[in-house]
Amino acid sequence: MSWAAFARAAPWLLLSGCRGSGGAETPAAGTATVVDATRDAFSQPAPSLTPAHRAAFFVGNSLFNRSWVAAPASVEARDGLGPLFNARSCSGCHFKDGRSRPPVPGEPLRSMLLRVSIPGRGPHGAPLPDPIYGDQIQGHANPGVPAEGDVVVSYAPVRGVFADGQPYELTKPEYRVERPGYGEPSRSLLMSPRVAPALIGLGLLEAIPEQVLRAREDPDDQDQDGISGRANWVWDIQRGAEGFGRFGWKAEQPTVEQQSASAFFADLGVTSTLFPDEGCTLAELRCKEQPNGGSPEVSAELLRDVVLYAHVLGVPARRNTGDALVRDGRALFEQAGCTGCHVPTIRTGGSRDIPELADQEIHPYTDLLLHDLGDGLSDQRPTFGADGREWRTAPLWGLGLVQTVNEHTRLLHDGRARDASEAILWHDGEARKSRDAFVRMSRAERQALLAFLDSL
Repeated sequence: MSWAAFARAAPWLLLSGCRGSGGAETPAAGTATVVDATRDAFSQPAPSLTPAHRAAFFVGNSLFNRSWVAAPASVEARDGLGPLFNARSCSGCHFKDGRSRPPVPGEPLRSMLLRVSIPGRGPHGAPLPDPIYGDQIQGHANPGVPAEGDVVVSYAPVRGVFADGQPYELTKPEYRVERPGYGEPSRSLLMSPRVAPALIGLGLLEAIPEQVLRAREDPDDQDQDGISGRANWVWDIQRGAEGFGRFGWKAEQPTVEQQSASAFFADLGVTSTLFPDEGCTLAELRCKEQPNGGSPEVSAELLRDVVLYAHVLGVPARRNTGDALVRDGRALFEQAGCTGCHVPTIRTGGSRDIPELADQEIHPYTDLLLHDLGDGLSDQRPTFGADGREWRTAPLWGLGLVQTVNEHTRLLHDGRARDASEAILWHDGEARKSRDAFVRMSRAERQALLAFLDSL
């Protein structure tokens, strides 16, 4: 029997919810579940770590929060910032390992970024960088180097009405680059704003067997349920071959290590063995003339410590699971078909390097696949196999603690949704039936569904 047939014959493997055989609520992330609902809820190590991995976690934590400086500097282990960059540290965007937010109108971009490209395909199917500005607008630069520009946002209202007559208003963002440092970018520039997501549970998501995730692919919607998730096949630098994309808003990175090295390179301007060349384009001459912090600027050892840290951040336990309102909301979430993409339950496989993450029943509420979410959320920017309308299903674990940890409730890839209700209302495409079911609910039912999401 094929994996696809097996999964469809035994859907309880992936859709069993979050209750054990006795009906009791099971931990959100197996033995990596953290009982913490404070501002530090996203920053705790998995409780099951070995003493060696726990010690390495705190080394990685220090590096994650370290501010990098321009080269040359007396602190050789952390010089090499820039010359162009978006942040000085990993935590500059992932504050307390959590989620960043978009700027309000008139505020500069501080903890998110603007991906850019031009029509066409780069090597291995990646987006084609703009010849002047590369693949990301970097608003900061070392002394003597012009920054690439200022990214500003404005919002337009999008109004609607629930079936019970209650009105709602969404905000649609429009981003533009002002004061470009190296001349006008291409007129055909494609832009995709991205907030930094929370980092919890990444190692668990990497430990899910590829064949289990591929079993849920249905690109031609053969079961006619309106959901046609598919994998994004991306370039795995270490393997020198295509790999299954799991991380990033469009599942554009195959591993936590490559995602981390890519962030060092694009966000901090720090090179590594995976990204060994400075990110200056041919048009950015003063950038190319600057000294570097070594080759590579982040050593393989330091990168390994940061990657270990990202792998083993624990997942906060759910809260208020016994409340009747939360239980009703969970039933409504399932009835609306939301679990067709936000898969409640899945199991990790083996984990050679971090066995503490192996064979765990987890509840991330994601299938890690690409889904068409409609024109309203499209960035019109292809990324490997993902077109502009397609986005990876975002994990929902920890959702209810974003406000506690990061003091905001902005959701979706660009933070346009001001709360979970707005995030649902932006869904379209494959999620249209679920969104419409939410619109048809009574106010009390909507409150119950949102209470369930707040419990995650």
